[in-house]
Amino acid sequence: MGRGARGRTLPRRADPRLVARGDAPLDGPRSDRTRSHGARSRAVRRGGWRLAVTPVLLLVVTGAILWWVNHGRLDSGESAVLSTANLRARAWENLQMSAVSTALATLVAVPLGIVMSRRALRRAGTPILFVANIGQTVPTVAVLALMLTVTGLGFRTAVFALWIYSLLPILQNTLVGLRGVDPATVEAARGMGMGSAGTLWRIELPLAMPVMIAGIRTAAVVNVGTAALGTFIGAGGLGAIIEIGINNQRDHLLYVGAGLTAMLALAADWAVGLLGVLISPRHTQATG
Repeated sequence: MGRGARGRTLPRRADPRLVARGDAPLDGPRSDRTRSHGARSRAVRRGGWRLAVTPVLLLVVTGAILWWVNHGRLDSGESAVLSTANLRARAWENLQMSAVSTALATLVAVPLGIVMSRRALRRAGTPILFVANIGQTVPTVAVLALMLTVTGLGFRTAVFALWIYSLLPILQNTLVGLRGVDPATVEAARGMGMGSAGTLWRIELPLAMPVMIAGIRTAAVVNVGTAALGTFIGAGGLGAIIEIGINNQRDHLLYVGAGLTAMLALAADWAVGLLGVLISPRHTQATG
């Protein structure tokens, strides 16, 4: 063997056990490691800055809306619709619809995505994603109208429609996250004696978690806004305030209903993002 061959050293593979904990060292030249570490540090700081600023923004904007409701020039009808009790009830209905549908979609889409990511079933992923995409293209109002004939008016119909719309982003991101895990890391884990289940839970899922959380965040935000349509099937929500404003040509009701819906969507995005930071390994949080 020549001198040049003796002078070269093979790059070390990160210990999969350290990868699962978030303590794995980076491979490659020192300059590359330094640049990569700096980029991740900046990304983590930006993510932390957003998580810190968002609650302040929510409090300020929501407080301004409520102050205007209490001190603005409203007639008796507007005051009744925008009373504190009514706003609280409508916001709670909106939150219930979006939270339940997102949670149910997560319970279905994440296990389904894990199964579809396995080598033996990867071919089945294409038709399943095709069906999910079809469900995503159907207008929400059409889904509500169709389900109205089966489940009737109320909460269940709205939750089912929102559940359909939540499946695709969560399922798609679960697949993308798991398929994006470095195969060399998976093989190294198996070479150390980890079985398929251990590799999935200790290596693949922690590394795919930021991408999966991004899908749940998307679904949660979309559901909060779409839940406003629940008012048309008797499910209530902040859309009821918007509907009254449209029917009676009261711009004040439109502004308040739309503003509070936007704040609720922002709060959902912040809450799921915070959950992602808490449960993701340290070395993957930069992608959240």
